[in-house]
Amino acid sequence: MRRLRLPRLDFEASRLDARVPQALRRFVRRRELGLLMAGVLVGVVSGLVVAGLNEAAHALQTLLFDVPAGVDLSAAQSLSPWRTVLVPMLGGALVAALTLVVARRLGAKLADAIEANALYGGRLSLRGSLFIAGQTLVSNGCGGSVGLEAGFTQVCAALGSLLGRTLAARRSDMRLLVACGAAGAISAAFGAPLAGAFYAFEVVLGAYAAAGFVPVIASAVAATLVARRFTTHAYLLVPGFPTPLSTEMILQVGLVGALCALGAILLMLGVSAVERSLARIPALRPAFRPVLGGLLLGLLALVNPVVLGAGHGALQIYLVSNPTVFALAAAVALKMAGSALSLGSGFRGGLFFSSLLLGALLGQFYTGAAAALVPQGVIQPGTAAMAGMAAFGTGVLGAPVTMICLALETTGDFSITVGAVVAAAIASLIVRELFGYSFATWRFHLRGEDAIRGPHDVGWIRQISAAMLMRRDFKAVGADRPIQEVREGFTTGREKQAVLVREGRYAGVVLAADLNVAAGREGDPVGSVARLGDAVLLPGTPIRQVMRAFAEAETDVLAVIDPETRRVLGTVTEAHVLRKYGEELERRNEELVFG
Repeated sequence: MRRLRLPRLDFEASRLDARVPQALRRFVRRRELGLLMAGVLVGVVSGLVVAGLNEAAHALQTLLFDVPAGVDLSAAQSLSPWRTVLVPMLGGALVAALTLVVARRLGAKLADAIEANALYGGRLSLRGSLFIAGQTLVSNGCGGSVGLEAGFTQVCAALGSLLGRTLAARRSDMRLLVACGAAGAISAAFGAPLAGAFYAFEVVLGAYAAAGFVPVIASAVAATLVARRFTTHAYLLVPGFPTPLSTEMILQVGLVGALCALGAILLMLGVSAVERSLARIPALRPAFRPVLGGLLLGLLALVNPVVLGAGHGALQIYLVSNPTVFALAAAVALKMAGSALSLGSGFRGGLFFSSLLLGALLGQFYTGAAAALVPQGVIQPGTAAMAGMAAFGTGVLGAPVTMICLALETTGDFSITVGAVVAAAIASLIVRELFGYSFATWRFHLRGEDAIRGPHDVGWIRQISAAMLMRRDFKAVGADRPIQEVREGFTTGREKQAVLVREGRYAGVVLAADLNVAAGREGDPVGSVARLGDAVLLPGTPIRQVMRAFAEAETDVLAVIDPETRRVLGTVTEAHVLRKYGEELERRNEELVFG
């Protein structure tokens, strides 16, 4: 059987450096103007990538579902029943086949932009990112209830990472170029440069820094301008007049924010519930899960096509058609079920646009339900819908300013600012208190990456291990030597402990203070007063676990041993670890503030 060969799209940094003049690399490393130009380049390419993937997805949906040109899949009025059921099933089969064939060839675990910036200093695999984007394209094009934004962000961030490696950029600049790619992706996808820029700061970088402001903004604006040459971004039509600012308005948008926060938590838990439920079926192999998910999704689409695709067309229709409360509730339930089925069964994509659609539907649902109970004083459906968009998106992405800007830029109506801000703030508070994670960081938590609570750079912490912290000039004595003899061998005031060995293997630690108080036991072996016989460190133990080991063992010194031979390699003191951690933390803070 002929093996699939993927094109070599990733290169070693040294090979990339060799192709770029050294003067250009220095210009980018040393001058803010150089970094600005790199950000613009990333933005231009990001705009082209987003436009291309968008057109490919729409073409795929038009071909497979026989949708009229220019009509979004989720807004199609008459779909062939057999296509509605069969196409998502075949799409699930294709996604599973790609995973089985291509993912094995890629080998290593594929990181996204958030994980790459948090753990790997902004290093992303371009081949892996193209594979993820391909899966996202297939998933969305075949009707999966997922958005393309995850694929956009993945590829554009990887291109920023590739440019950073090509230019031999510093770690902080690499992370910034990845953020430029993410900003360009979201900006081009929605025609919203402010939302794209703040997405980069809140979701990918995890902080706002003056040094990175200009490159990120430049990338977002460049991507938007390029994408507009190939795609059209029309403003959303918001029904009614904006509700004036008042105490009643603030309270009601706060209720919308709380409702959307609970909906966001329910959606995220639903994805996990589908994953666990499918995993518990013994006869259902992982390769068949997307097929089953596609079948169930197609059956839901027979009820309402809102579950198909990201939902761009459905959002505008529901905003202007004045639907009933029952229709809104049904659409929310179906879309949440479709998104959970798609992601939980193995379709690739994100919840970015789905969260916007669900937020708008819940906002309108609130106004309809409230008007039935209290006809007077209810906020306008348009105001509630925009507040719901910002709130639900905040609950899922954990990026309130991004979602506020997106609601404003997609509607062009800045009079809804206060409502969007209040709803997003309430949703952020509730999700953080009750759930604790955004969707992306929660998925990392489920995979065992407990250190990732956001895009903040924690990779450097993992790089500092016990092997880097240990001292090799430790005092070692035999565990069977008499206490008196060992005591006399200590240099007064300079040596505080000694490592005990027996037949070349670690046997504990003895403190000078313990030897001094061992009166009347001078002839006993020093091993009788040894400590920490089982409390040891391995060379690869990261600094956080080292600090935890000090606390659990209630000591300020630990030995580092070889895990196979138990031979002592060195010792680590708590004071040295704290000093090293403080130095590295100060260095990272300087990079954040001064660039």
